[in-house]
This record gives sequence, structure tokens and C-alpha cells, in this order.
Amino acid sequence: MKIIVNFINLEKDVERCKRMQAQLENIDFPAEKFSAIWWNDLASAAQDSLFCTKKNILQYYKPLANGEKGCYASHISVWRRLLASDAQAIVVLEDDVRLHSDFSEVIHALAQIEQPWDMIKLVGRSQEKVRAQRPLGAGHMLIQYTRVPSLTAAYVISRVGAEKLLRTRVPFGRPVDVDLRFWFENDLHIFGILPAAVSLDDTSEVSSIWQQRSGLTWQQRWRKFRMKLQLAWGNARAQPPQLPLH
Repeated sequence: MKIIVNFINLEKDVERCKRMQAQLENIDFPAEKFSAIWWNDLASAAQDSLFCTKKNILQYYKPLANGEKGCYASHISVWRRLLASDAQAIVVLEDDVRLHSDFSEVIHALAQIEQPWDMIKLVGRSQEKVRAQRPLGAGHMLIQYTRVPSLTAAYVISRVGAEKLLRTRVPFGRPVDVDLRFWFENDLHIFGILPAAVSLDDTSEVSSIWQQRSGLTWQQRWRKFRMKLQLAWGNARAQPPQLPLH
């Protein structure tokens, strides 16, 4: 399986770009920068093709900030870049991550998986709730989540996964990290690895794409509670994706 690497970076974040390029010089896979999308730079027609206000009202508890829209649009563009290439999968990195020393080994191990998969998260929390797991190699386990976490700073997506997301998630109504948690809406097969091959670095605490979110109104708090119930119900009733065996 041919795997390529892209990292998403805003043109103004020069230092983040330099840090990422320095890390990627030491891996075994072709890597390049994707210039992140600044939402206000898009024409109205392009914005309307990517984001749906009606979906936002139905699916999420508050309007999306422009930074959240630009973030999702950037991920969508990288998925499209994969389909335009001859690669079978692409590693998608945001520019506030730190690659572990065994990053290349992990990607090589993922390239050997024979069964189809859509997405494998490379970054995770210190303690994940795991439904099932199997050895991956390089001292890692391939895991099936009890509930898919929201982190999108580092993952691998296959061509099939990109096709599913582009077919069913465009236009979008939620932030990308939240949207992926609703995997059961489009039978998205998402897995993870333990221990993680990527960590968030110190710069992740300061977002370069949106400001701090303001407090919620009581209507928004109610809609957020309802969304969480929908997520819990979907996870409880849906058939989880089968963990690849080879």
C-alpha cells in the first residue's frame, strides 16, 4: 500500500511549518504541506458547497465559527488530494503535533493490514476505552474504540474512507472532529492505535484558526445535551466495525 503524508498549515504560521518540516525530514514517506483554508478567502459559492446551515441547525448545538469551517474545509481538500493521487492512503497531520520516534514503523505496519479500513487515528488520549484490540507491530496495538474520540490532529485515511466522507459529509454541519464521532451515520470504519504514534505539542493549547468560544445559552445547552444523547444512542445500537485481523 502506498501511503503519503500531508500536514495542514496556515500560511501565517511560519514557525509551526518549520517545526513540521523538520520532523518530516526523518520519516520514510513522501510528505508535503497543504496550505490551510482561511474561510473568508473562499467565494460565497464555494462556502455554500462546503457548509450547510440547515445541517448545522439539525446536527449541532450552535453555529460554527469561521475557523471551524475552514478547518473542516482543509481536511476535505486533503481527502480530495488523496483521491487525485495514486496513493491508497494519506496521513493527515495538523501542524501542532509531535511525531514519536517510531512514527515510520507504525505507518509501515498499517500499510500491511489486508482487510479494508477507512480511518486509523494516530493520536489519542492517555487512557482510551477499548472494545477490542490486536497486535499491530512496532510495540503497538490496533484498537477498536468503545466510543470514537474527537481528536483529528493525526490520522490515516484510506481511499474508501475518503470516498465515504466526501459522499456523505459534504456539505457539513458539524465541526470535523465531532462529525467523525458519528461514524454510524455512514458506516465509517474508524480504528486507533495504542500507544499513540503522535502527540499534541505545546502549541496545540493556542488555536490559530478560531477564538475561544463564548458561553452557551440555555437553548444551546439543551441542544448539546440532546446531541450527546443521539451520539450515545447511535453508539449503543450500531454494529461496530470489525477489527482487521491481518
